[in-house]
Amino acid sequence: MYQEHAKRILDLLHKEPERGVITAAEAERIIPLLEAEIEESRKHQATDQVAQDVQAHHRDEDDHEHQPIEVVTFSARMYPLLEMMRSARDNKTDILWGV
Repeated sequence: MYQEHAKRILDLLHKEPERGVITAAEAERIIPLLEAEIEESRKHQATDQVAQDVQAHHRDEDDHEHQPIEVVTFSARMYPLLEMMRSARDNKTDILWGV
């Protein structure tokens, strides 16, 4: 996951993006938080601002063919992390990054 995308979640968890650890015990408490954030994000559709940003980016390249715009949802980005948290909880292992 790119740092810019992970920052939202790591801020919720009070973790630094560059380096950190989530213990198995923390994962137990974090999973419901992540599930709630995912559910909340599903209530809000991508705004027109996303489409405007993409159009502005490609404005100078109108003569090129582009793939259709696909917005990656917050829940799609979070799914691998949520599964990792569940695995850490179940296997009583820690999650480390930037080490």
